[in-house]
Amino acid sequence: MTTPQHSIGSGFGARSTTDEVLSGIGLAGRTAIVTGGYSGLGLETTRALAAAGARVIVPARRPEAARDAVKGLAGVETDDLDLSDLESVRDFADRFLASGRTVDLVINSAGVMACPETRVGPGWEAQFATNHLGHYALVNRLWPALAPGGARVVAVSSGAHGMGMRWDDPHFEHGYDRWQAYGQAKAANVLFAVHLDALGRDAGVRAFAVHPGSILTPLQRHLPRAEMVEAGWIDEEGNPSDPAFKTPEQGAATQVWAATSPLLAGMGGVYCEDCDIAEPAEDGREGGVHTAATDPGQAARLWALSAGLTGVDAFAATV
Repeated sequence: MTTPQHSIGSGFGARSTTDEVLSGIGLAGRTAIVTGGYSGLGLETTRALAAAGARVIVPARRPEAARDAVKGLAGVETDDLDLSDLESVRDFADRFLASGRTVDLVINSAGVMACPETRVGPGWEAQFATNHLGHYALVNRLWPALAPGGARVVAVSSGAHGMGMRWDDPHFEHGYDRWQAYGQAKAANVLFAVHLDALGRDAGVRAFAVHPGSILTPLQRHLPRAEMVEAGWIDEEGNPSDPAFKTPEQGAATQVWAATSPLLAGMGGVYCEDCDIAEPAEDGREGGVHTAATDPGQAARLWALSAGLTGVDAFAATV
């Protein structure tokens, strides 16, 4: 059954926090994997899930930094993972599968934004490779651990998803633009969730894409201060100057809500923002999801492209 792309009246909003959306929800006995779970929104997500009783695995490109960041959080463990390296993705997934554990929640929170032109692997554009292809391969390789418990998978996207896919040149081999590349990667995150949900729902695995809102985190590390001042994000001293910006606790709330809310039981394949299912984007209205990003045909096209690039597809026999 297709979930309508419309608000369900969750009772939460843009200023709701992770602790508020988890109030009354116990996660004891549940296992979560949070990529990027040691910095920014990922760290707040890890903290909130662990506080609710979940066992949280934080795979990290900088494992020592991850261990330092989560030190003192009960029930949290770290491991090595570089999403831009498919061998690293395979090795992490193999280690997890060998442990015999199942996973209940996967939150794809790691990412890079607006970086200088960078090539990884066989020459792939780094934002598409890291934000999308690495997560695509990770979830497909973890599929044997996802299906038994009916897991939820959350792909962290952005309002930039409206820039859409550059189908004729997804790796920006001609005319790299760091913001267009970021927007494409975020559109891919939404399309990934749409198609994963379509493929996984019969096994009880549901997927969501989320827009956390605007938050100052280490994600902005590639942006010059002058650019953020000009955009009105910060003042000359580096302090937030846009009242629409959220705190990390507010920014992480939507991904935590999508991963855990009982209101979403039996639902999936939708884009969420401000701790609710988003409405379709409309001219003149702030927020919402662009139709192209939830189009099943484009979602299937991206899945096929991703399978071809990575050589991984847990559903190859059923696609």
